[in-house]
Amino acid sequence: MTIAGAFKATPTTDVEKAWVRIRGHLRESAGTRLFDQWLKPLALGLSDEPDTVRLTLPSAFMTNWVRNNYAERLAQEFRALLPQINSVIIETATEAAPLPVLKAVDLQPPVSPEPGPIAAMAGARPALDPRFTFDRFVVDASNRVAMNAAQALAEPGPPRFSPLFLHSGTGMGKTHLMHAIGAAFLAAQPAANVIYMSAERFMFEFVQAMRARDTFAFKARLRSVDLLMIDDLQFIAGKDATQEEFFYTINEVVSAGKRLVVSADRCPQALDGVEARILSRLSVGFVADIKPAELALRRAVLARKLVDMPEARVPADVLEMLAVRLTSNIRELEGALNRLVAYAQLTGETIDMDFTHATLGDVLRGVQKRVTIDEIQRAVSTYFELKPIELVSARRARVVARPRQIAMYLAKRLTTRSLPEIGRKFGGRDHSTVIHAVRRIEQLRDSDTDVDSAVRVLLRELEG
Repeated sequence: MTIAGAFKATPTTDVEKAWVRIRGHLRESAGTRLFDQWLKPLALGLSDEPDTVRLTLPSAFMTNWVRNNYAERLAQEFRALLPQINSVIIETATEAAPLPVLKAVDLQPPVSPEPGPIAAMAGARPALDPRFTFDRFVVDASNRVAMNAAQALAEPGPPRFSPLFLHSGTGMGKTHLMHAIGAAFLAAQPAANVIYMSAERFMFEFVQAMRARDTFAFKARLRSVDLLMIDDLQFIAGKDATQEEFFYTINEVVSAGKRLVVSADRCPQALDGVEARILSRLSVGFVADIKPAELALRRAVLARKLVDMPEARVPADVLEMLAVRLTSNIRELEGALNRLVAYAQLTGETIDMDFTHATLGDVLRGVQKRVTIDEIQRAVSTYFELKPIELVSARRARVVARPRQIAMYLAKRLTTRSLPEIGRKFGGRDHSTVIHAVRRIEQLRDSDTDVDSAVRVLLRELEG
């Protein structure tokens, strides 16, 4: 039994009221097309656990897409309105055994029937994402040091160093490496006690323990681990009581010769609001940063993702455009490819440049450099060793006509100018001339390698 996704009935519970607000946020941020196709079918299911929210979808295909693209966002939305929510589960309505895609509680319950405070950790398994392993982490110079350090920390035997401090901007791979460390360590030592949790979760559980006057169990659980991983340390900045407990926890873990991994969005010295003694303790281990992904790595990431999509057919020019345009982080790049392939499978359409722009328009517009027709004309003139005035002249010789057509094609693709406006910028030509030029270059890109190469080079120059 589920509650209708449209919520025609008046909400009665706190979760129902929160879901109405969250749906409104999603509709506003995702846009009508994406919301109607993927998020509107989400229905709030019934849950026997007061700290768990269940969301259902009518098909496994839609479930997988929402899990991959909106699980974290949904969990954040619910926790922002209802801090007591620890887990958000997205499942197909017919699934008998739902798969938790984001366990905010970060650790499964103890398996021992009558555990004491420390024994409760025996055999504990963290909620690690099975996709995040070392063999799926694409490596180049920007992240090789962090990768090597992560692999070294996961090796069995006495740790070479501890703690390991990973830092980078959002979506660069810190969390991937932490999950990979946990998976590799548990593969080598299945009986090991491992905890992975966010710093925000650490703070929440500590506050809950203080309110319940039961901090002993909290401390014993964390300090008896073989591997402790804390993600996004920056979130405890300014929280004095939490920082004091955090310091004693990491101090005992490291002093006992156990493994500690901590991540943040900045290096230790730049973490304002975090106590100096914490930063000093973290700095004595190994500090590794992950630099922004260069173009070669972004290409490699897309190629690696396509290995997991054997039925997807994504043209090389589309992949190149995504790699060139989406530069902020790897997570955004992977999400764009997931969305593109999912839309194509859902609609039955072929992925090409027009389909990509229609599907990812909001994403691409957010990162698009504003390009003018004058800039396009200068770039094309330089590439073909012409004078800019020749592109707007009446000359019809092929040595001028073909570059002019390429410039019109680029103007149509990279600017928001109308066809008549583009025609006027090229010597007062008619809009039908622009249409002919665009179609001709599209045809030649499939059959003429020189034309295709010229367009690729100019696109990189103008968009970069």
